[in-house]
This record gives sequence, C-alpha cells and structure tokens, in this order.
Amino acid sequence: MSRHDNTPESLQKLADNPRILVRREGSPRQDAECVVYWMQRAMRIHENPALDVAIAAANLLGLPIVVFFSVIPNYPNANLRHYHFLQQGLRDVEEDAKERGVAFVLRRHPDNSLEEFLEEVHAAMLIGDENPCREPERWRKVLARRLKLPYWTVDADVVVPSAVFGRDYFLLQHMRPHLKEALPKFLVTTKNSKPQYGWTKPKSLHSESLAHDITAGFKDLDRTIKPVDTFTGGTHAALAHLRDFISHGLKDYVDKRNHPEVKGTSRLSPYLHFGNIGPITIALAVERALAEGHIEQAARDRFLDQVIAWRELSVLFVKYNDNYDNWESAEPWAHKTLVEHGGDQRPFRYSFEQLERAETHDDLWNAAQREMTENGWMHNYMRMYWAKMILEWAPDPARAYEWAVILNDRYELDGRDPNGYAGIAWAIVGKHDRPWFNRPVFGLVRPMSGASTSKKFDAKTYIDQNSGSAKLPF
Repeated sequence: MSRHDNTPESLQKLADNPRILVRREGSPRQDAECVVYWMQRAMRIHENPALDVAIAAANLLGLPIVVFFSVIPNYPNANLRHYHFLQQGLRDVEEDAKERGVAFVLRRHPDNSLEEFLEEVHAAMLIGDENPCREPERWRKVLARRLKLPYWTVDADVVVPSAVFGRDYFLLQHMRPHLKEALPKFLVTTKNSKPQYGWTKPKSLHSESLAHDITAGFKDLDRTIKPVDTFTGGTHAALAHLRDFISHGLKDYVDKRNHPEVKGTSRLSPYLHFGNIGPITIALAVERALAEGHIEQAARDRFLDQVIAWRELSVLFVKYNDNYDNWESAEPWAHKTLVEHGGDQRPFRYSFEQLERAETHDDLWNAAQREMTENGWMHNYMRMYWAKMILEWAPDPARAYEWAVILNDRYELDGRDPNGYAGIAWAIVGKHDRPWFNRPVFGLVRPMSGASTSKKFDAKTYIDQNSGSAKLPF
C-alpha cells in the first residue's frame, strides 16, 4: 500500500519517490489551470529533480507547468553581494526556461506572495524544493499548514535524499556504508523531460524584468558588502567552471587541492549554494572523465568525497541539529573540553571588528580573511585554519563560533549554507572529528598553527595574492 493514501492514484507512484516529501496530501484542485513549481534553493532549469517532478505531475494531470520565483526582501543574513549573484543566476533561469518550454514568473516585494500567486493562476498543486536550513524550513512548514491544495517538496540538491539516511552521523566513516549502498540508485542522469502542455500567460499577469535591479526599494538591505567580479552567477558560468576544472585541474587535484596559492580546486561552492548546478551533474561529469581516461581513479575518489560524502554529511548535520549555527552543536566530549579550557590564557586577543578588518599579527590569517571579503570565496584549506585561529583568539568558544558564522555568512558567496556551518563546527567544536591531543585553549579539539600550516604550501605567494588589492590569480 502507498504511504500517501489521500493522493490520487495517478500521482501515487510519483509521490513514492524517496526524494519527495508530501507536506500536504489531497487531490489536486479541480478545474485548475496549471501546476506551480516554487523555485527557491534549486535555482536551475536543467538537471533539477524538483522541476522534473513538477513537470511529471503536470503531464499526468494534463496541465502546463509554471515556475515561480519570489525575490524575498532582506533574506536572512544576505546582502547586496548575494543578491547580485542571485540576479545573475536568474537570467540563466529565464533563458533556459524558454529553451525547455517552461513558463517562468518572477515576482518581488511587495507583489511576491506565493499564496496569492497560486490563486491568481488557479494552481492544481504546488511542488517546491527542500532547504534544510532553519528559516527556509520554517517557511515550508507554515505554508503546508495554510495551503488548501497538495504541496510536495523535492530533495533536489543532494545526490542521496536525506530521508534515506534519516539522521546525522558522528563521523563520516559511520555514514560511508549507507552512502555506498544508496549511490547506484540515485547517482543517475535526470530526465529533463519537457512539458506536454503549454501555458498561455494571462495579459494581466505581471512578471518582473531582470533588466532592473531586483533589490530596488529594499530599504534594510546591507549594501556595504559589494558584488565581486571574481565570480559570475548562474548555471552557464557554473558549467563553464566545471568544464574548465575537469579539463585542467582535476587530474592534479590530489596533489594541489590543499595549495590555496594555485588553481587546485573547482571553486564550484557558490554555484552549489545557489543551486545553479547540482551535485549529480558534477559527479556524473567526473565519472565520464574517469571512463574516458582523462583522470586517475584517485582524483575521482578524492574529489567526489568532497562533493558527495562531506557535503551530504553537512546537509544531515544541519537538517537534524537545531544548533547547527552555534557552539551548542558540539559533541559532549568537545563541549566538555572547551569549557575546561575556557579560562586558558589566549596568546592573542582580538575584537570582532579587528578580525573583520584583517588586523591581526598573522599575515597568513589576514590573507585568508581578505580573500573572503574581497573575492567572496576562501580556499577550503584556509577555511579550516581561519576558523581555528578565531577559536584561539576569541574570548570564548561561544563567541568564536558566533563570529565565524557571522563573517562566513556575510562575505562568502557560499555562506548561509550547510557546508559552511559544518566546516565551522568541525574546526571550532570538533564536529565529525575525534578527540586530539590536549593543549591550551583547544583542549582535545584538533589544533592548527600558523607555523605548521604555512609549511604545507607556498604561503608567501598566497599572502602576496591577497595583499589587499590583488584579485584571484585565476
């Protein structure tokens, strides 16, 4: 028997997809004129499992599909830098929607109510994408209670749906066997099917033009954090990054991935955060490169370990841990040791403002901070060092965690993301790590030092690259 007894038979098989969470059951509205896909996290038209489900549902119901995107004013912790990248991505969405035969409607405050739009277009049902972060999930729960039509969400930005695991894991090695078992089922090409029924936009229906600034009139938006020219938002740029990395960088990934002064990583994290590209697209491209002999197995394994295993462990951490953005996310052993060392003498003490301005004694740390504030991105290896030094220099672990989250979310294009929160938790409170050797301030949390870190790569070149006026050298 189906687990969705109130869902019409025509949609039962579709609803049983492990990616789908039926948030509100029931029959689609009678005499409806379309199915609406509320695009939020998965901001792309192709290789988007949520849009695929919406198109499949619309085709089964004999209705057209309409993609709706609402530009939310003052999105939590977002600023002009993020909205600029978002708008660039929406231009690709608009262009690709036409190519796939999908209607696209863009609204912004104050005309951006999803519930009003559903009534305006006489929607039969609503399909959305998942987002494990606290505030977006709250929106989805509130919406499910208020709607009077079926509402499904689709886990579109992971390879293996989080529901398959159903929990967080203490260490990645505990998750690996379950991931290995599930991957063959879910690491498959999406259908990218086209709608069978076209939608004629009513003349009275308004859709915003992307030729204009989508933040116009957002009075409370932080405009002091400026857009960057080191990254261009959107699916087209994401795919170009991916092709370039596979052609020129992936073969050397094992040796160069921890060298922040060279082009050794994919730099795809901003695009993954905004949903401009999905992890399945990336993983399948890497698998093809291996099959065609362009890369070695070791490069494939190490890179996909980051894109799939660590990334999806991070999603589970955020989904199943209410304290993901504060230091109470620490495991008991880490919480205990950090409390015990809370009174230890700090070798240096800095205020939040000094850290934000990169005004410390440590040239390597300052370079990492400037890489983030000026380019909207920091190399992953430096992120570990950056966060651990904040723990060493902040008054206490709670404020260290708070400051790291604020800085990460404010300046990183991939901020406000499960990967960022899990990375900070790993560095500061030992999440997904094991106890280390006891030492001042860190206790049993794994330490890093400037002396040892700077020996692992050409630190001088990295510092010069981020001296305060330089841009990314690639």
